[in-house]
Amino acid sequence: MLEISEYLTIHDNDIEISAIRSQGAGGQNVNKVSSAIHLRFNIHTSSLPEYYKQRILNFRDNRINKEGIIVIKAQQHRTQEKNKVAAFERLKEIINRALAVQKIRRSTKPSKKSKKRRMDNKARRGKTKALRGRVLE
Repeated sequence: MLEISEYLTIHDNDIEISAIRSQGAGGQNVNKVSSAIHLRFNIHTSSLPEYYKQRILNFRDNRINKEGIIVIKAQQHRTQEKNKVAAFERLKEIINRALAVQKIRRSTKPSKKSKKRRMDNKARRGKTKALRGRVLE
């Protein structure tokens, strides 16, 4: 069972894990041992609340395919166990992004003091530039 937060968990039967051979350098170890992890999580059939499912499906993430399945491939580490932990962490990160509520932006106006300070700086800068003109004889 993967614990996302104190009140949200994902059951093991919602997550499909398979071990595959890693890509890239590594020599005999890579060619012989299936240490990479392929994690598949179907959003539609999961036990997540409907609100979170919709938020996750609205993400623009390459790891989420058209069928609503999150596919994570972890192959950074040499051992299967470490790659499994890394894959779970990445899944947790995606779901936590759905839990975060965006703060509502409220438009604000600059204060009178800041407006006056800005205008004073502009006037001072203008005077400095005016002194750079030609000297009249």
